Amino acid sequence: MKGVDVSMSKNRPSSDATQLSIFSILTQRMEPSTIEGQFKCVDRLRAAMRAALKGCPLSIHQLAGEMSHLLGTTITADQIYSWTRESDELNGRNARHIPGEYLPAFCHVTGSHEPLELLGRTAGVFVLPGVEALRAEIHRLEDEIRERQDRKNKRQAFLRELQKGGNQS
Repeated sequence: MKGVDVSMSKNRPSSDATQLSIFSILTQRMEPSTIEGQFKCVDRLRAAMRAALKGCPLSIHQLAGEMSHLLGTTITADQIYSWTRESDELNGRNARHIPGEYLPAFCHVTGSHEPLELLGRTAGVFVLPGVEALRAEIHRLEDEIRERQDRKNKRQAFLRELQKGGNQS
């Protein structure tokens, strides 16, 4: 189904031939695999969580407080550090993992769903954002488009001024 346009519009620009439609992605079936260790994703999960922390405007203590509120149990900054650090096993400590029931709160507070998406991809399922998340992303993309269009317009005006000035000499 690669490259199939399921829309009704004839004026829609054709997409990149290598890009799969959402319909194609959702209808693909993953082949069962017997690769040993294929589901061990803790290092990738830690990396995704560290990236989420870097992109989060909250401090680690604020994040812990928000997670505590959402979960109804105390979460500390030390716990979050232990879930995300790479050095535990290297330093002789037992590696700690985030409990599964805490991960949705972590993703919600950091604003990154990559850790959940990673687990979904590993299991062969897709994690799709909710309606409000899609609206927020669309709004953000529209803002980016406006900003880029403004920059383009300013550069075009500057170019016209340069060309006007160059024609007079």
